[in-house]
Amino acid sequence: MGRRPVTPVCCRKTTIFFGLSTYIALRLITGVSIAVLDTPYSGHVAAVTDVTIEPGQSAAEVGQVLQAKGLIRGGRSLRLWMRWNGTAGSIHAGTYRFEGAASIREVAALLVEGRVLLSEMKVIEGYTRWQVAEVLSRAGFGSYAEAWEATGNVALISDLDAEAKDLEGYLFPDTYYVSRQMKPAAIVEMMVDRFRRAWMVPTVTQAETAGLSVRDAVTIASLIEAETGKPDERALVSGVYHNRLERRMLLQCDPTLLYALRLEGRTDRDIRRGDFDNESRYNTYRFVGLPPGPVGNPGEASIVAALYPAETDYLYFVGRNNGSHAFSRTLQEHNANVNRYQR
Repeated sequence: MGRRPVTPVCCRKTTIFFGLSTYIALRLITGVSIAVLDTPYSGHVAAVTDVTIEPGQSAAEVGQVLQAKGLIRGGRSLRLWMRWNGTAGSIHAGTYRFEGAASIREVAALLVEGRVLLSEMKVIEGYTRWQVAEVLSRAGFGSYAEAWEATGNVALISDLDAEAKDLEGYLFPDTYYVSRQMKPAAIVEMMVDRFRRAWMVPTVTQAETAGLSVRDAVTIASLIEAETGKPDERALVSGVYHNRLERRMLLQCDPTLLYALRLEGRTDRDIRRGDFDNESRYNTYRFVGLPPGPVGNPGEASIVAALYPAETDYLYFVGRNNGSHAFSRTLQEHNANVNRYQR
Protein backbone atom coordinates (compact mmCIF):
# COMPACT_ATOMS: atom_id res chain seq x y z
CA MET A 1 0.00 0.00 0.00
CA GLY A 2 1.15 3.53 -0.82
CA ARG A 3 1.94 5.98 1.85
CA ARG A 4 -0.28 9.01 2.43
CA PRO A 5 1.53 12.19 1.28
CA VAL A 6 2.77 14.26 4.15
CA THR A 7 3.20 18.02 3.90
CA PRO A 8 6.65 18.95 5.16
CA VAL A 9 6.63 20.73 8.46
CA CYS A 10 8.43 23.73 6.94
CA CYS A 11 5.66 24.19 4.31
CA ARG A 12 2.92 23.95 6.92
CA LYS A 13 4.68 26.57 8.99
CA THR A 14 5.07 28.85 5.94
CA THR A 15 1.36 28.56 5.06
CA ILE A 16 0.28 29.23 8.61
CA PHE A 17 2.70 32.13 8.87
CA PHE A 18 1.49 33.68 5.59
CA GLY A 19 -2.19 33.42 6.58
CA LEU A 20 -1.49 34.77 10.02
CA SER A 21 0.63 37.63 8.70
CA THR A 22 -2.10 38.63 6.22
CA TYR A 23 -4.70 38.63 8.98
CA ILE A 24 -2.42 40.67 11.25
CA ALA A 25 -1.62 43.15 8.47
CA LEU A 26 -5.30 43.58 7.65
CA ARG A 27 -6.13 43.98 11.30
CA LEU A 28 -3.35 46.48 11.94
CA ILE A 29 -3.92 48.60 8.82
CA THR A 30 -7.71 48.64 8.71
CA GLY A 31 -8.76 47.63 12.15
CA VAL A 32 -11.19 45.19 10.50
CA SER A 33 -11.13 41.48 11.28
CA ILE A 34 -11.84 38.71 8.79
CA ALA A 35 -14.83 37.71 10.91
CA VAL A 36 -16.35 41.18 10.56
CA LEU A 37 -15.82 41.13 6.80
CA ASP A 38 -17.57 37.82 6.26
CA THR A 39 -20.32 37.91 8.88
CA PRO A 40 -23.69 39.44 7.90
CA TYR A 41 -24.78 42.17 10.31
CA SER A 42 -27.15 40.56 12.80
CA GLY A 43 -28.84 43.87 13.48
CA HIS A 44 -30.31 44.01 9.98
CA VAL A 45 -33.79 42.50 10.14
CA ALA A 46 -35.60 43.92 7.07
CA ALA A 47 -36.39 41.38 4.35
CA VAL A 48 -35.76 43.87 1.54
CA THR A 49 -33.90 47.19 1.68
CA ASP A 50 -33.40 49.55 -1.26
CA VAL A 51 -30.51 51.99 -1.06
CA THR A 52 -29.65 54.75 -3.54
CA ILE A 53 -26.01 55.71 -4.03
CA GLU A 54 -25.59 59.09 -5.67
CA PRO A 55 -22.90 59.80 -8.29
CA GLY A 56 -19.64 60.97 -6.74
CA GLN A 57 -20.31 59.68 -3.22
CA SER A 58 -17.14 58.48 -1.47
CA ALA A 59 -16.72 55.13 0.26
CA ALA A 60 -17.04 56.95 3.58
CA GLU A 61 -20.32 58.58 2.53
CA VAL A 62 -21.65 55.31 1.17
CA GLY A 63 -20.74 53.61 4.44
CA GLN A 64 -22.73 56.22 6.35
CA VAL A 65 -25.75 55.70 4.07
CA LEU A 66 -25.65 51.93 4.54
CA GLN A 67 -25.21 52.29 8.28
CA ALA A 68 -28.20 54.64 8.45
CA LYS A 69 -30.26 52.05 6.59
CA GLY A 70 -29.22 49.42 9.15
CA LEU A 71 -27.42 47.25 6.60
CA ILE A 72 -24.01 47.32 8.29
CA ARG A 73 -22.92 47.94 11.86
CA GLY A 74 -20.50 50.75 11.00
CA GLY A 75 -19.59 52.61 7.84
CA ARG A 76 -15.94 52.78 8.88
CA SER A 77 -15.46 49.05 8.32
CA LEU A 78 -16.70 49.30 4.73
CA ARG A 79 -14.53 52.33 4.02
CA LEU A 80 -11.39 50.72 5.46
CA TRP A 81 -11.98 47.44 3.65
CA MET A 82 -12.52 49.12 0.28
CA ARG A 83 -9.46 51.30 0.81
CA TRP A 84 -7.43 48.20 1.72
CA ASN A 85 -8.36 46.28 -1.45
CA GLY A 86 -8.18 49.32 -3.76
CA THR A 87 -11.88 49.55 -4.69
CA ALA A 88 -12.86 52.71 -2.81
CA GLY A 89 -12.90 54.67 -6.05
CA SER A 90 -14.85 52.05 -8.04
CA ILE A 91 -18.31 52.42 -6.51
CA HIS A 92 -21.13 52.58 -9.06
CA ALA A 93 -24.00 54.99 -8.47
CA GLY A 94 -27.53 53.61 -8.60
CA THR A 95 -30.27 52.03 -6.55
CA TYR A 96 -29.34 48.70 -4.94
CA ARG A 97 -31.64 46.10 -3.47
CA PHE A 98 -30.44 44.09 -0.48
CA GLU A 99 -32.48 41.03 0.35
CA GLY A 100 -31.76 40.06 3.92
CA ALA A 101 -28.51 40.67 5.80
CA ALA A 102 -25.17 40.95 3.97
CA SER A 103 -21.53 40.98 5.04
CA ILE A 104 -19.12 43.87 4.45
CA ARG A 105 -17.37 41.87 1.74
CA GLU A 106 -20.70 41.10 -0.02
CA VAL A 107 -21.84 44.71 0.16
CA ALA A 108 -18.55 45.97 -1.27
CA ALA A 109 -18.66 43.46 -4.14
CA LEU A 110 -22.20 44.53 -5.02
CA LEU A 111 -21.20 48.20 -5.16
CA VAL A 112 -18.07 47.58 -7.22
CA GLU A 113 -19.79 45.29 -9.72
CA GLY A 114 -22.61 47.82 -10.10
CA ARG A 115 -25.45 45.33 -9.70
CA VAL A 116 -28.03 48.12 -9.50
CA LEU A 117 -31.79 47.72 -9.36
CA LEU A 118 -33.24 48.30 -12.84
CA SER A 119 -36.56 49.91 -13.69
CA GLU A 120 -38.75 48.79 -16.56
CA MET A 121 -39.62 51.43 -19.16
CA LYS A 122 -41.88 50.67 -22.14
CA VAL A 123 -41.96 52.60 -25.39
CA ILE A 124 -44.91 51.56 -27.55
CA GLU A 125 -44.68 51.05 -31.31
CA GLY A 126 -45.67 54.20 -33.14
CA TYR A 127 -44.94 56.61 -30.30
CA THR A 128 -43.79 60.00 -31.52
CA ARG A 129 -40.85 62.00 -30.27
CA TRP A 130 -43.23 63.99 -28.06
CA GLN A 131 -44.60 60.81 -26.49
CA VAL A 132 -41.14 59.33 -25.90
CA ALA A 133 -40.07 62.52 -24.10
CA GLU A 134 -43.21 62.29 -21.98
CA VAL A 135 -42.54 58.64 -21.11
CA LEU A 136 -39.02 59.52 -19.96
CA SER A 137 -40.06 62.51 -17.87
CA ARG A 138 -43.07 60.79 -16.28
CA ALA A 139 -40.88 57.84 -15.31
CA GLY A 140 -38.60 60.23 -13.45
CA PHE A 141 -35.70 60.30 -15.91
CA GLY A 142 -35.10 64.03 -15.96
CA SER A 143 -37.43 66.81 -17.03
CA TYR A 144 -39.49 66.91 -20.20
CA ALA A 145 -37.16 69.61 -21.53
CA GLU A 146 -34.12 67.37 -20.96
CA ALA A 147 -35.83 64.42 -22.63
CA TRP A 148 -36.96 66.55 -25.57
CA GLU A 149 -33.42 67.83 -26.06
CA ALA A 150 -32.03 64.29 -25.92
CA THR A 151 -34.43 63.11 -28.65
CA GLY A 152 -33.01 65.82 -30.91
CA ASN A 153 -29.40 64.60 -30.79
CA VAL A 154 -28.97 63.82 -34.51
CA ALA A 155 -25.29 63.01 -34.01
CA LEU A 156 -26.46 59.56 -32.86
CA ILE A 157 -27.88 58.74 -36.30
CA SER A 158 -26.07 61.05 -38.73
CA ASP A 159 -24.05 58.22 -40.27
CA LEU A 160 -27.28 56.48 -41.36
CA ASP A 161 -29.44 59.55 -41.99
CA ALA A 162 -27.59 62.76 -42.79
CA GLU A 163 -30.92 64.55 -43.36
CA ALA A 164 -32.29 63.88 -39.88
CA LYS A 165 -33.41 67.00 -38.01
CA ASP A 166 -34.19 64.96 -34.87
CA LEU A 167 -34.41 61.31 -33.83
CA GLU A 168 -38.01 60.73 -34.89
CA GLY A 169 -38.16 57.23 -36.36
CA TYR A 170 -35.00 56.02 -34.61
CA LEU A 171 -36.22 55.88 -30.99
CA PHE A 172 -36.80 52.16 -31.18
CA PRO A 173 -39.92 50.96 -29.35
CA ASP A 174 -39.14 48.23 -26.85
CA THR A 175 -39.09 47.40 -23.15
CA TYR A 176 -35.96 48.85 -21.58
CA TYR A 177 -34.45 48.07 -18.19
CA VAL A 178 -32.56 51.08 -16.93
CA SER A 179 -30.95 52.35 -13.77
CA ARG A 180 -32.90 55.03 -11.93
CA GLN A 181 -29.85 57.30 -12.09
CA MET A 182 -29.62 57.26 -15.90
CA LYS A 183 -30.08 60.55 -17.71
CA PRO A 184 -32.41 60.97 -20.71
CA ALA A 185 -29.44 61.28 -23.07
CA ALA A 186 -28.11 57.86 -22.04
CA ILE A 187 -31.50 56.19 -22.41
CA VAL A 188 -32.06 57.78 -25.83
CA GLU A 189 -28.66 56.45 -26.89
CA MET A 190 -29.80 52.96 -25.83
CA MET A 191 -32.91 53.34 -27.99
CA VAL A 192 -30.93 54.39 -31.06
CA ASP A 193 -28.51 51.49 -30.48
CA ARG A 194 -31.52 49.17 -30.38
CA PHE A 195 -32.65 50.58 -33.74
CA ARG A 196 -29.23 49.85 -35.16
CA ARG A 197 -29.50 46.23 -34.07
CA ALA A 198 -32.84 45.98 -35.88
CA TRP A 199 -31.32 47.58 -38.98
CA MET A 200 -29.00 44.67 -39.66
CA VAL A 201 -27.16 43.79 -42.87
CA PRO A 202 -30.05 41.83 -44.48
CA THR A 203 -32.31 44.84 -43.89
CA VAL A 204 -29.76 47.24 -45.35
CA THR A 205 -29.32 45.00 -48.39
CA GLN A 206 -33.07 44.83 -49.01
CA ALA A 207 -33.39 48.60 -48.68
CA GLU A 208 -30.67 49.07 -51.29
CA THR A 209 -32.36 46.54 -53.57
CA ALA A 210 -35.65 48.43 -53.25
CA GLY A 211 -33.88 51.73 -53.91
CA LEU A 212 -34.81 53.11 -50.49
CA SER A 213 -32.63 55.18 -48.20
CA VAL A 214 -32.73 54.45 -44.48
CA ARG A 215 -34.83 57.58 -44.01
CA ASP A 216 -37.35 56.61 -46.71
CA ALA A 217 -37.68 53.05 -45.40
CA VAL A 218 -38.21 54.23 -41.81
CA THR A 219 -40.68 56.88 -43.00
CA ILE A 220 -42.78 54.26 -44.82
CA ALA A 221 -42.53 52.01 -41.76
CA SER A 222 -43.81 54.83 -39.56
CA LEU A 223 -46.87 55.25 -41.82
CA ILE A 224 -47.58 51.52 -41.62
CA GLU A 225 -47.18 51.56 -37.83
CA ALA A 226 -49.58 54.49 -37.54
CA GLU A 227 -52.20 52.94 -39.82
CA THR A 228 -52.52 49.39 -38.51
CA GLY A 229 -51.70 47.28 -35.49
CA LYS A 230 -52.75 44.03 -37.16
CA PRO A 231 -49.78 41.85 -38.12
CA ASP A 232 -51.54 40.39 -41.18
CA GLU A 233 -52.26 43.87 -42.58
CA ARG A 234 -48.83 45.47 -42.41
CA ALA A 235 -47.56 44.10 -45.72
CA LEU A 236 -50.86 45.00 -47.43
CA VAL A 237 -50.72 48.60 -46.16
CA SER A 238 -47.11 48.72 -47.32
CA GLY A 239 -48.19 47.42 -50.73
CA VAL A 240 -50.78 50.19 -51.04
CA TYR A 241 -48.25 52.91 -50.26
CA HIS A 242 -45.62 51.48 -52.59
CA ASN A 243 -48.22 51.24 -55.39
CA ARG A 244 -49.31 54.83 -54.89
CA LEU A 245 -45.71 56.07 -54.78
CA GLU A 246 -44.95 54.29 -58.06
CA ARG A 247 -48.00 55.87 -59.68
CA ARG A 248 -47.21 59.33 -58.27
CA MET A 249 -50.54 59.32 -56.47
CA LEU A 250 -51.16 61.32 -53.32
CA LEU A 251 -50.65 59.04 -50.31
CA GLN A 252 -53.57 60.69 -48.49
CA CYS A 253 -52.35 59.33 -45.17
CA ASP A 254 -54.16 60.73 -42.12
CA PRO A 255 -51.19 60.21 -39.72
CA THR A 256 -49.01 62.51 -41.84
CA LEU A 257 -51.57 65.31 -41.66
CA LEU A 258 -51.98 64.80 -37.91
CA TYR A 259 -48.20 65.03 -37.58
CA ALA A 260 -48.20 68.30 -39.51
CA LEU A 261 -50.82 69.66 -37.11
CA ARG A 262 -48.80 68.47 -34.11
CA LEU A 263 -45.78 70.36 -35.41
CA GLU A 264 -47.97 73.46 -35.32
CA GLY A 265 -48.91 72.82 -31.70
CA ARG A 266 -52.23 71.02 -32.21
CA THR A 267 -52.62 68.16 -29.76
CA ASP A 268 -56.11 66.98 -30.67
CA ARG A 269 -56.57 64.06 -33.04
CA ASP A 270 -59.42 65.57 -35.05
CA ILE A 271 -58.96 66.43 -38.71
CA ARG A 272 -61.17 69.31 -39.80
CA ARG A 273 -62.17 70.15 -43.35
CA GLY A 274 -59.81 73.11 -43.56
CA ASP A 275 -56.84 71.00 -42.40
CA PHE A 276 -56.63 69.25 -45.77
CA ASP A 277 -55.31 72.54 -47.23
CA ASN A 278 -52.47 72.72 -44.68
CA GLU A 279 -49.29 73.82 -46.44
CA SER A 280 -46.92 71.57 -44.46
CA ARG A 281 -44.90 69.14 -46.56
CA TYR A 282 -46.16 66.48 -44.15
CA ASN A 283 -49.65 66.93 -45.64
CA THR A 284 -49.82 64.01 -48.05
CA TYR A 285 -53.32 65.08 -49.08
CA ARG A 286 -51.66 68.03 -50.81
CA PHE A 287 -48.11 66.96 -51.71
CA VAL A 288 -47.13 63.90 -53.76
CA GLY A 289 -44.52 61.51 -52.41
CA LEU A 290 -43.33 60.71 -48.93
CA PRO A 291 -43.46 63.28 -46.12
CA PRO A 292 -40.12 64.87 -45.14
CA GLY A 293 -39.48 62.23 -42.50
CA PRO A 294 -40.95 59.63 -40.13
CA VAL A 295 -44.16 60.49 -38.25
CA GLY A 296 -43.42 58.17 -35.34
CA ASN A 297 -41.11 55.39 -34.24
CA PRO A 298 -41.92 52.07 -35.92
CA GLY A 299 -41.25 48.63 -34.56
CA GLU A 300 -39.28 45.92 -36.31
CA ALA A 301 -42.36 44.30 -37.91
CA SER A 302 -43.34 47.55 -39.63
CA ILE A 303 -39.77 48.12 -40.82
CA VAL A 304 -39.78 44.65 -42.38
CA ALA A 305 -43.18 45.33 -43.97
CA ALA A 306 -41.88 48.59 -45.46
CA LEU A 307 -39.07 46.66 -47.16
CA TYR A 308 -41.16 43.64 -48.13
CA PRO A 309 -44.56 44.97 -49.32
CA ALA A 310 -47.25 42.54 -50.38
CA GLU A 311 -47.50 41.98 -54.12
CA THR A 312 -50.95 43.42 -54.62
CA ASP A 313 -52.83 45.81 -56.86
CA TYR A 314 -54.66 47.46 -53.96
CA LEU A 315 -54.59 51.27 -54.00
CA TYR A 316 -57.00 52.11 -51.18
CA PHE A 317 -57.98 51.02 -47.69
CA VAL A 318 -60.41 52.27 -45.06
CA GLY A 319 -60.94 51.38 -41.41
CA ARG A 320 -63.78 49.07 -40.43
CA ASN A 321 -63.97 50.64 -36.94
CA ASN A 322 -62.80 47.40 -35.35
CA GLY A 323 -59.05 47.76 -35.86
CA SER A 324 -59.07 46.13 -39.30
CA HIS A 325 -59.27 47.61 -42.79
CA ALA A 326 -61.11 47.00 -46.04
CA PHE A 327 -58.80 47.12 -49.07
CA SER A 328 -59.84 47.96 -52.62
CA ARG A 329 -58.40 48.33 -56.11
CA THR A 330 -60.57 51.11 -57.53
CA LEU A 331 -61.91 54.41 -56.27
CA GLN A 332 -65.45 53.12 -56.84
CA GLU A 333 -64.80 50.12 -54.58
CA HIS A 334 -63.15 52.38 -52.02
CA ASN A 335 -66.08 54.81 -51.93
CA ALA A 336 -68.42 51.89 -51.40
CA ASN A 337 -66.31 50.75 -48.43
CA VAL A 338 -66.27 54.28 -47.02
CA ASN A 339 -70.07 54.43 -47.21
CA ARG A 340 -70.31 51.04 -45.57
CA TYR A 341 -67.85 51.49 -42.71
CA GLN A 342 -67.50 55.22 -42.09
CA ARG A 343 -71.02 56.64 -42.59
